[in-house]
Amino acid sequence: MSSSPTVASRLKGRSELGVALLLGAAGVMVFLDANGLATPYSKSDPVGPKTVPFIVAGLLIVCAVLLAVNVLRGGKGEAEGGEDVDLAHPADWKTILPLVGAFVANILLIDWAGWVISGTVLFWGSVWALGGRHYVRDGLISLAMSILTFYGFFLGLGIALPAGLLEGIL
Repeated sequence: MSSSPTVASRLKGRSELGVALLLGAAGVMVFLDANGLATPYSKSDPVGPKTVPFIVAGLLIVCAVLLAVNVLRGGKGEAEGGEDVDLAHPADWKTILPLVGAFVANILLIDWAGWVISGTVLFWGSVWALGGRHYVRDGLISLAMSILTFYGFFLGLGIALPAGLLEGIL
């Protein structure tokens, strides 16, 4: 019988290798996706659109390799110590369920009612679920945030969010 440890016993307690594998797989996926980009030649843009994805892919792969080497050398992630959370305490369903409801309402309303209305419901519902009790003020702030994000996406990024019921107004 051999006295050498098995592969399973050597990898016990090294779950960070899974994170390294995930990082490496993400890096390879980003690299392959960036490699498939069709880029016409441009004198005004010598760098091109492939540069940033290649840099991100390279950094992901380097991080994966460095993490794997660290774990195999005996490095361990530090246990969570900064959170002031009692893990024995049950979940606060009175907060979680209204938050989920606000997100689901946003999903159901966004195509029909548009972003401004569904975003207002999302923002106001989230504030209400987290304890805000100034209903009118919170509603006005939520409306202002959804209008600002609507125009921020359109003017800043060129992305048109759905206007829905407010199609001719916005």
